[in-house]
Amino acid sequence: MAEALRTLERLGSAKHRDGYARYGIVAEKAFGVPMNQIQKLGKQLGRDHALALALWKTGWYEARLLTAYVDDPEQVTAAQMDQWVKDFDSWGVCDTLCFALWDRTPHAYRKIDQWATRREEFVKRAAFALLASVALHDKTAPDAPFMKSLKRIERASTDDRNFVKKGVSWALRLVGRRSPALYASSVSLSRKLAASEDRAARWIGKDALRDLGRVDAKRLKKKAAARIAVVKKATAKSAASRQAAAQRAAREKVAMKRAAAKKR
Repeated sequence: MAEALRTLERLGSAKHRDGYARYGIVAEKAFGVPMNQIQKLGKQLGRDHALALALWKTGWYEARLLTAYVDDPEQVTAAQMDQWVKDFDSWGVCDTLCFALWDRTPHAYRKIDQWATRREEFVKRAAFALLASVALHDKTAPDAPFMKSLKRIERASTDDRNFVKKGVSWALRLVGRRSPALYASSVSLSRKLAASEDRAARWIGKDALRDLGRVDAKRLKKKAAARIAVVKKATAKSAASRQAAAQRAAREKVAMKRAAAKKR
């Protein structure tokens, strides 16, 4: 951990650190390291859950960004996510953790549900940043959970806090890009929000409509078809694995019976 911190310090610069403010990032402890250098360091270090936990405890901005690239999604616990999300103090850490780590954990969908109704600004932001990330990266999930998430998006659309409303818009736009059915439902919701008397909801609706208006319908259909093909392939592979396991078990059972008969 100490070596990783020394590397981050060496890679940092006052110029880059001072530039954080332009992007709305306030970090009391920061080295000023470009994101591409953090990602490169993460690849060099490899997945190390214990290292990630240690880096997080340091409180350094770049060290916490680095955890997204060194922690192991399979070892991340729900309790860890709840603990870390309470430490979020910038959209940079929030979005990086959601986009590069947490959306790959088995707890992602549950945390979206739990955090979407929380009052803390960055906890609520995390819910929708995580929803956006899952919508983009989960290639095997069906439409149903995302169709359900549109109601959650609508309920949160009147929260006018900057980082929340931008997270909600991000989620709405990426959910709408998953399939033709989700596209139609997302556009419908966006139009409804755009016509709302609530200022935050209007902003979200118009922002989403601008983005969804650029979606290529043919490309979206191909994308959805490709995702379905991936699911079918994974299902067939799983079924074949189960069948092979059953056959091995049957052969072992026969062999054991034969061995027992010889002993008699």
